[in-house]
Amino acid sequence: MTLLITADLTVIALVTCLALATTWLTPPTLPFGVRVTAARVADPAVLAQRRQFRHGTIAAAALAGTVSIPLLLGSAGSAVIGSTATALGVVDLLLYHRAYRQVRAAKLSGGWRSEHRQGITVDTSFRTDPIRLPWHWLAPPTVIAFVSATIGWWRYDSLGTTLPQFQGYGLDAAERQPTSYLNAFEPVLLQTGITLAVPLLVLLVLRSRPDLDAARPVGSARRYRVYLGGVARLLLLGAACLNLGLLVTALQLWGVVATSTAWRVGTYLPLAALVVILLIWQHRVGHAGHRLPAQPGEPEEDSGVVQRDDDRHWMLAGTVYLNRRDPAVFVHTRIGTRWTLNLGHPIAWLVVTAVLTVGLLAAVGVIDLPRRETLN
Repeated sequence: MTLLITADLTVIALVTCLALATTWLTPPTLPFGVRVTAARVADPAVLAQRRQFRHGTIAAAALAGTVSIPLLLGSAGSAVIGSTATALGVVDLLLYHRAYRQVRAAKLSGGWRSEHRQGITVDTSFRTDPIRLPWHWLAPPTVIAFVSATIGWWRYDSLGTTLPQFQGYGLDAAERQPTSYLNAFEPVLLQTGITLAVPLLVLLVLRSRPDLDAARPVGSARRYRVYLGGVARLLLLGAACLNLGLLVTALQLWGVVATSTAWRVGTYLPLAALVVILLIWQHRVGHAGHRLPAQPGEPEEDSGVVQRDDDRHWMLAGTVYLNRRDPAVFVHTRIGTRWTLNLGHPIAWLVVTAVLTVGLLAAVGVIDLPRRETLN
């Protein structure tokens, strides 16, 4: 019970910290996904919404802990943890969207869009001299997948006639499956897929449209280059952490170590470490590198224009982008270190259709996707 309560409070703290991080990781000129000029960063309407979002998020976390702990003490089970995290996340998203609507309304009613001349900046060096994929960072996930395959091959002949049900980051000992190469080496297959897919994702990110500031074109381009290099390394580090967690699960699947709560927790430790590293890095670098220190001459840089207002193309508080006139397929979101598809581009709808098809096939049982395991 103590473990469940600790896990519950940890999840509540994590969700709350992630929600609060959305306000201080984004640039001051993008409060709650709304583009404003530097002159409006400290506008009373913006400051009021920041304050209300912060207070509402903390109050929601306190309410989540007050409600969930008695439910856990009443032997409701670990399902309470997932339900609490989901409910708290939804409340935080609603609070964020409310702040977005309020800031956007203040911007429209105050005529902020017409206060300055707008423009865009283009740096062709991102095409002629792009950021290179750091191939050496691909070595850790590759080595982990190779070690997993070696251990699995060594253990295969000593496995019994059945194996526990593999669930991605955990096992279900109550459900057994026949021992076969496919069932025994499923963790290795997932590791191989991750090792191949993540570099492709990195290449997409490196070739996506740069997120530059027309007011400071030189400084924002330099910062964005540094930012992209860090994102590439973090994504490849994420592949290594994913593969390491799968290796811990595989060791339990093959009977190298006995399944226990400690080993189950150990499965998620690489991912927890990755989240901590990501948050520290984002705090130092910021959205699109805006927190990076300026070089000599950059603080005084001013092109005489502000970044073009494209709020009409962004929906759901700066997370969904739709612009039929934009040739870019992959664009940087206005929240955090994330990219999204331009839903106004035909290629984006092909990708969405493929994802929905996989989800439909999984729902009807044609294909199996990894399932979540609890700590019980």
